[in-house]
Amino acid sequence: MRRLLITIVLALIAAASFATVAPASSAQALTRTDAGAIPTTSSGSTRAQPQPLVIGHRGASGYRPEHTLASYELAARMGADVIEPDLVSTRDGVLVARHEPEIGGTTDVADHPEFAARRTTKLLDGQPVTGWFTTDFTLAELKTLRAKERLPLVRQENTIWDGRFEVPTFEEVLRLREQLGRELHRTIGVYPETKHPTFFQQLGLALEPKVAMALRRHGLDRPNAPVFVQSFELTSLYTLRDSLKLRAPLVFLTGGGAPYDLVAQGDPRTYADLQQPASLAVLARTINGLGPDKSLVIPRNADGTLRATPTSLVRDAHAVGLLVHPYTFRAENTFLPTDYRIGSAPSDYGRAVDEQVRFLQTGIDGLFTDQPDIGVAARGAFLRQR
Repeated sequence: MRRLLITIVLALIAAASFATVAPASSAQALTRTDAGAIPTTSSGSTRAQPQPLVIGHRGASGYRPEHTLASYELAARMGADVIEPDLVSTRDGVLVARHEPEIGGTTDVADHPEFAARRTTKLLDGQPVTGWFTTDFTLAELKTLRAKERLPLVRQENTIWDGRFEVPTFEEVLRLREQLGRELHRTIGVYPETKHPTFFQQLGLALEPKVAMALRRHGLDRPNAPVFVQSFELTSLYTLRDSLKLRAPLVFLTGGGAPYDLVAQGDPRTYADLQQPASLAVLARTINGLGPDKSLVIPRNADGTLRATPTSLVRDAHAVGLLVHPYTFRAENTFLPTDYRIGSAPSDYGRAVDEQVRFLQTGIDGLFTDQPDIGVAARGAFLRQR
């Protein structure tokens, strides 16, 4: 049934170039006011947003090991409007926050001799990956591990926090969001991603039903909820909306290449195909926003400098009522365009505020950043220019 559904949807996209533009999605979206709250719009438009959102990418992952409660908490305290957990499943079907199902790079699992035999190779999006996978651990076993910095050569200072934090469950993240909202007297949004959903579906550990169940348990299954559910796979989003009847806003993540769910089905369409105006018009009947790689908003020149002119993606998305939240903004030179770097050390900070202001000037509705305090500063600078 799911395969049939996505086939029908993609057929509609293919035919959209001969049709009129679909009306904008009626789902409402997060907005941020000067008072710091995140109310919802009353117009039903996804474009009524007075301030762009600052989304704490994996929390405040520029300062703490990613996807830990400490990272999410710091992001909120730095002023992030939204915290972003990537979701994977344990062997016993519990959603936990990790960037990937392979956890060798983000936990101390390699230091646990009792788990040495679980190192294995699995196909992830069709590619062999060797390491330790959450799908081979129960939650109780994962809780014996501790998180560590994923990029120690770039973020050496973050390594002082290695070994101090557990792998959190999605339930723990949602409870933290509520606690911080009460303490900080403002709404903190949450932006969960279904990671590699085809991989988990094939193992009988589908992510989508548990995501929907958790959001409903916390009162977040409504069009104006302070939540976005994101995925790089269209099937996951359509399952949430059509099969599971989730009403919360949905965001389609895009980058290079093609969605793996389409690849697995033999469909040749790429992310570039799906971001054409006619395709966006069809997608807007179901989803509420795009989360593109930032290079799809403003590409870089061959020498690594930022191009003077953005693409039409933001304009095209807005034309059909879709929000645009590009990823990922990081302060270190190694991640910045060459003309925004300061000095030559890869881990030194460059002109990150200036880069983010430049992207905000394109009309984006929010941005994912590893350093939420820099995102807040960039938004302030941008708003003062308006």
